[in-house]
Amino acid sequence: MTEKSLAREIEKRRTFAIISHPDAGKTTLTEKFLLYGGAINLAGSVKGKATARHAVSDWMEIEKERGISVTSSVLQFNYDGFCINILDTPGHQDFSEDTYRTLMAADSAVMVIDAAKGVEPQTRKLFKVCAMRKIPIFTFMNKLDRDARDPFELLDDIENELGIPTCPMNWPIGSGKDFKGVYDREREMVVLFSDTLKGTKEGVKEEIPLSDKDALLEALGSEAFDALMDDVELLDGAGSSFDRDEVDAGMLSPVFFGSALTNFGVELFLQNFLKMTSSPMPRVADSGEIAPVSDTFSAFVFKIQANMNKAHRDRIAFMRICSGKFNAGMEVYHVQGDKVMRLSQPQQMMASERHIVDEAYAGDIIGVFDPGIFSIGDTVCSPGQRFAFEGIPTFAPEHFARVRQIDTMKRKQFVKGITQIAQEGAIQIFHELNTGLEEIIVGVVGVLQFEVLKYRLENEYNVEIRMDTLPYGHIRWIANRDIDVDKISGTSDMKKVTDLKDRPLLLFINSWSIGMTLERNEGLELEEFSRN
Repeated sequence: MTEKSLAREIEKRRTFAIISHPDAGKTTLTEKFLLYGGAINLAGSVKGKATARHAVSDWMEIEKERGISVTSSVLQFNYDGFCINILDTPGHQDFSEDTYRTLMAADSAVMVIDAAKGVEPQTRKLFKVCAMRKIPIFTFMNKLDRDARDPFELLDDIENELGIPTCPMNWPIGSGKDFKGVYDREREMVVLFSDTLKGTKEGVKEEIPLSDKDALLEALGSEAFDALMDDVELLDGAGSSFDRDEVDAGMLSPVFFGSALTNFGVELFLQNFLKMTSSPMPRVADSGEIAPVSDTFSAFVFKIQANMNKAHRDRIAFMRICSGKFNAGMEVYHVQGDKVMRLSQPQQMMASERHIVDEAYAGDIIGVFDPGIFSIGDTVCSPGQRFAFEGIPTFAPEHFARVRQIDTMKRKQFVKGITQIAQEGAIQIFHELNTGLEEIIVGVVGVLQFEVLKYRLENEYNVEIRMDTLPYGHIRWIANRDIDVDKISGTSDMKKVTDLKDRPLLLFINSWSIGMTLERNEGLELEEFSRN
């Protein structure tokens, strides 16, 4: 393949994550994108009802039952000459660690905000991760078909709460029952809202130039027309103007208003978003920046998922390709495992639907069969290369429970199941020092993960468990490699454990115990995060 044709393929790629607080409409927006790409014919419902259609991106049984997303989905489709990779993330805060990892694989993010509520707690948390990575953030202000807050208030909310200036690309005319449509600022055109757009991509949209006062008065009425003219004057005078460099640096967020449920403003947003975002950018490795257009293939693992299909009973490692071209059957070097191997059964996803791929390019996400050799953060590259991409941090769990299987005859399934789920990164498992596997302690970032663990062990591994909540709330990894852990003198509320990689660490009930333990053990070094 020539360098020119490789560059052309990579230039077509757009890889982004969709983030939001729960119920802001993120999954609905994702489905409407797929409608426009022709990837699906009918948008699913994300309500937790047994009779409802389920969103394409929600594939776990527990997601379908509860109507929430608990794991990130990878979706690829083509639209208007672009090859789009969407990383749909869980909105619920108890699954935010999965979202953090997924953002490492994205080049930009779409932040969905409920126009009736504005910025919510989980939006803040996820935004901070985007800001840390300095990735471009685009805002879709959703649910204009319902009563919404004043749009100027919503922009102030983003700027005050998240500390990022905004640039409205279109502007809503009313909301709820009075929602008339949006004003496209770039084209100086009013796009009228129509109920015929509901649920399908075949809607008739009527456009009226801002200069055609008579037509606008007739379509909007004098009150809405006057309000629009006042808003336009205010926006042109005081609003931030679009600046591509600022957007690329993650320092300015273009804002679009619309309604994902009724399909209004979604295609306008998608078209503008694709124009404003970049193709895959260079990635930082320990040897320096790795350019996407390169003879060298490279990728990193950002997610591992077991049992995506109960019939397959398999384990998939999701990789973000960072440079070059992937060909099925090619040999790659697994940096952390220090061996050359072939990536088995390379596939791309439409949630749980999968198809084998022959080739993929920088920016694409592929899933490969993992016999248990990959960990989150691992790098693979062309043989002869020796570099590793920056690691993905493991977050400190905040809730702990002792977990036992009820049927002692099912010990083998229990250990296999809980270990595989832990390798995905959703939970962390610990063993009490010198007790082997008999006592398993599970740590999670959010308590809902305990429910998912119980559900998955019962449904995927046929193991029933009992969980006893533990009072620990603080965890510290021991950084000193040469220290004798048995001789560490701690407080009465401290427990010594090891993690899945046999690294020693300490659990504490009280935060003040950490300082006291450091005082009692000269030279002891404790870390809040584990380094993969």
